[in-house]
Amino acid sequence: MKNIFVLLFSIIFFSNIFSQEEISFLSSNPFSFKDIIENLDNQEQQEVFGILRLPSNISQDEKFPLIIGVAGSLGWGPHHLEYLEMYRDMGIATFELNSFKSRGVKSTVGTQTEVTTAMMILDVYRALEVLSNHPSIDKNNVALTGWSLGGAVTLFSGWKPLKNKINTELNFSAKLAFYPACFAIPNNMDFEDTPTHILIGELDTWTPAEACIEFEDMMKKKSYDFNVTVYEDSYHSFDRDSEVKIKEHAYDFSECRLKIRDDGAVLMNFLNIPMTTPFRQKIGLLCCAKRGPKFGGNPISRKKSFEFSKNFMSQHLLLD
Repeated sequence: MKNIFVLLFSIIFFSNIFSQEEISFLSSNPFSFKDIIENLDNQEQQEVFGILRLPSNISQDEKFPLIIGVAGSLGWGPHHLEYLEMYRDMGIATFELNSFKSRGVKSTVGTQTEVTTAMMILDVYRALEVLSNHPSIDKNNVALTGWSLGGAVTLFSGWKPLKNKINTELNFSAKLAFYPACFAIPNNMDFEDTPTHILIGELDTWTPAEACIEFEDMMKKKSYDFNVTVYEDSYHSFDRDSEVKIKEHAYDFSECRLKIRDDGAVLMNFLNIPMTTPFRQKIGLLCCAKRGPKFGGNPISRKKSFEFSKNFMSQHLLLD
């Protein structure tokens, strides 16, 4: 009996070891979209890592579809990892991007300057470049998903002025963004036409739902495959298993609407001053954002979100 227990333990232990792998790659630290579009080659290099996890039913020489996950301003949380575990149970590999830990940052709540959307978009593509050569990954069957800040990464990863500077050869099959910042609108709405869906709460003021509905209208006018689902009576992070609370020092962007120039500069909503440095960004946000948004789970919306995510990824990664 003891020998059987040891054998079972060994099988489980080594199965877990071989089904996950830390992947490191070189990225850089562009503060703004403008830094990518106009000066990418001169950015400071940055080593970044993530965790690749394969489905438990791995077999030799099998290639899996992949979902790259990008966390929000608070870093990776239990609810994020629940989604990724669900995807692996479906037979999809997952990659947990660690843009924060790689740069020695725990959180960007209330500042949004230490690790930026631009840095994380670059990280995503640099990770994809490495993962596309992994023997267990089907590079033609990769989706991107993210929450809050990671949702903005997911949303803007397909903006062509950015992507054309980073990588024009690799593409995502689908994108699922949870409560992203939709309130910065490019003058040039030239995006890749990748099936994209946003899930957001009706009462969200951290990243307001109204802005995502406005964004959807603009994308629909361009005939993009782009849709938004708004969950009733739900705040930011509605898919958490937690009570609704106030995040006192976090930004409330409900009254912010910003423009993005063709060169990638995000403009303040007065005088059109570009927010291309940390100081300018702080000033710009101070003039339009409040503090103290609510965030936390809604059990009904949480359940719907997991069900939607499962069906969405199945439709775009598993069905021929």
